[in-house]
Amino acid sequence: MAYDQENIFAKILRGEIPAHKIYEDEHTYAFLDVFPQTKGHALVIPKTPSENILTAEPETLGVLMITVQKICRAAMEAFQADGITLQQFNQPAGGQTVFHTHVHILPRFNDVPLGSHNGNMEVNEILIEMAEAYKAVLSK
Repeated sequence: MAYDQENIFAKILRGEIPAHKIYEDEHTYAFLDVFPQTKGHALVIPKTPSENILTAEPETLGVLMITVQKICRAAMEAFQADGITLQQFNQPAGGQTVFHTHVHILPRFNDVPLGSHNGNMEVNEILIEMAEAYKAVLSK
């Protein structure tokens, strides 16, 4: 399968679709999932096009994971999370629906079950608040 330049994450990277950005560097981009499964649910993507970890270059995965760790640490502080769940899907049989390498960061809270990724878009004002919480921690 060839990389699809029209996937939603490629469009976000090109600025064609808005996103609630929480972090960006030369190699990666992190933003909020608009269909969050938990408070602070974020996505980290590489800027280099690749479908998933099966096709990404090792260097791409390396810089991706550096940013994943940075966002995980920020999530723990910004949301007073008790833990973090990472999700990463590959190929349709593995649950992948957007074919651009990405990692879901899900802050977790004791005794709070993970919500479903059911297509209920979060209210924009709440997304703005969550993005600001991340940015406040990341700017320290």
